[in-house]
Amino acid sequence: MTKVTSDKLTAVTSQTFHYGQQIRNEASKFGYKHFTYDVRRQFSLLLQGSEKLPSDKNNKKLEDTQGEMLQIYSTGKVCNLNTSTESHAMRRDGCQELEPDLVNIMANSRDYDILLQAWKGWRDAVGVAIGDLYPDYVKLVNLRARNKGYKDMASESLQTLYEIDDFDKLVEGLYDEIRPLYVELHTYVRRKLSSFYGSDKVGHDSLIPAHILGNMWAQQWTNIYDIVAPYPDKPSVDVTSQMISKGYTAMRMFEMADEFFQSLGFQPMPKSFWNKSVFVKPTDRDIVCHPSAEDFFTDKDVRIKMCTEVNMFDLYTIHHEMGHCQYYLSYRRQPIIFRAGANPAFHEAVGDTIALSVNTPKHLHSVGLLEADDRTYEEDINFLMRQALERVVLLPYALVIDKWRWTVYRGQISPQEYNSKWWQLRAQYQGLSPPIERSERDFDPGAKYHVAAGIPYIRYFVSFLIQFQFHKALCEEAGFQGPIHRCDIHSSKNAGQKLRHMMEIGRSRPWPDVMQVITGQRNIQTEAILEYFQPLMDWLKSQNDGNNHDNKD
Repeated sequence: MTKVTSDKLTAVTSQTFHYGQQIRNEASKFGYKHFTYDVRRQFSLLLQGSEKLPSDKNNKKLEDTQGEMLQIYSTGKVCNLNTSTESHAMRRDGCQELEPDLVNIMANSRDYDILLQAWKGWRDAVGVAIGDLYPDYVKLVNLRARNKGYKDMASESLQTLYEIDDFDKLVEGLYDEIRPLYVELHTYVRRKLSSFYGSDKVGHDSLIPAHILGNMWAQQWTNIYDIVAPYPDKPSVDVTSQMISKGYTAMRMFEMADEFFQSLGFQPMPKSFWNKSVFVKPTDRDIVCHPSAEDFFTDKDVRIKMCTEVNMFDLYTIHHEMGHCQYYLSYRRQPIIFRAGANPAFHEAVGDTIALSVNTPKHLHSVGLLEADDRTYEEDINFLMRQALERVVLLPYALVIDKWRWTVYRGQISPQEYNSKWWQLRAQYQGLSPPIERSERDFDPGAKYHVAAGIPYIRYFVSFLIQFQFHKALCEEAGFQGPIHRCDIHSSKNAGQKLRHMMEIGRSRPWPDVMQVITGQRNIQTEAILEYFQPLMDWLKSQNDGNNHDNKD
């Protein structure tokens, strides 16, 4: 992020904040209690928090701090990385950027020491500098939250977005229901990694070093499937090599996602989407490569920014991001205050729900990326393992990020404890440890984009539960018979109509009402995800034979 871009972002953020305050002040002049439900709800959403305006000085300082953290993250590089023993891209300046360079190293290297260099290098490059700014950032966002009538930033993010008391306790209870599945998966993966790297590096009954799980943040472990495959002699559903051999491009992958939504009865992406989106990493400037979708709130102007690589994971990500765009388009006729997901997790879940169908062998066969879609038991277990490494594994990670932030916002830990508390939570919920000793000078949470950008993460935890509720409901609507992990809703207009109806509501009703529209249920449940992975759970138990270690305190 250049200085000019940072200044523009600060200016726009300031204008947006002041406009919101102005609207709230105007809305507070109305006695709206006697209005119709829709109008009352618009007023109640507009008036969340007080009308007290924080000082321009503090607003400017917060905006500058946020911009500086993003600039550090977007321009971070690791230099002098020893890759002589492996073939990895090295730029002319002898440095490597996060995407695609470091991400690819973490995904593909099996050299313990090179992975450690990349893992530590990224945290040295961005974490420490962001950590210097973070205590001030926390003070400023808490001040803004209090000026809006909330106790702290944790209270604001939970109460305003999820409209339910004690939402943090609710998600904790939901994770307790998922924990047994994660523990069995962790136990199995730890044993495989111990065999691969040696028990001196990965103990049979200990935490897993966080840098050897195929991902810079150990948030998803799909990239180490080759190490942990249940039946390595049986076919895998990773179709990356087929995509490359068939000449797939970023554009073709986006067109494939657009076709899937059209098969459900959705409108195609507008021409402006194809003309104004960023599909591959620009060569003339630095950008934050973290994939994102944007609604420009003018007719049908929706766009995606993504540094696409030709692989199966990015194919899934494209469907996820296009789900955001279809959501934007579905509720575009709602009043502006209702043009949002029923809660943030709904927005994240839509594209992932589609991806649950896209990832099935049946669908991959139908688009010519798998030779056959008939599955043996062993192939089913292989498929579910890949899905679990992607979806089950994210749940504790997503919970940890915001549990850590909530404790920080609430002042329950001091800046001197930020990093140690971070690793205590990662050990407790994920069963992971840092690969080398960490100090309070380090700030490892800052190595994650959502922390640097101040974006809540609990939405992904909730999304990775409710997408299975959505999937099961849409499979039933499509008339599918059989295990739900084999269901592909492609071409089901009935399923598409139900999904679209839910999306059109936007935020005009509380999220339990919207949940009921698509699932017939009014709350978040774990039954669907547990049903989806039940065959894998049974298999893991037989493999682990009761030999697992739960790291919960």
